[in-house]
Amino acid sequence: MSTSGDNSGGTPTPPVRRAVLLMLGDIADTTWRMFGPVVVFTGLGLWADSSYNTGPWLALAGVLIGSAGAALLVKQQLTKVNQQK
Repeated sequence: MSTSGDNSGGTPTPPVRRAVLLMLGDIADTTWRMFGPVVVFTGLGLWADSSYNTGPWLALAGVLIGSAGAALLVKQQLTKVNQQK
């Protein structure tokens, strides 16, 4: 099997290693942008709930704030990707 750019044989050219690594890097970048803020703010909310005996309210607020932060981070990433095209 040839990995050159010649597709005269009818078989698609397999992706190069660099492209795969770039794609995995984008996936990892998106993952931390989605889960990092949610986990951090939920943890802070749980800690505050146990410290101030407020029940699940601060943890729920942490989930909401973390989700909003994650949405903003992913939006920034998408804007950056669309500007590169």
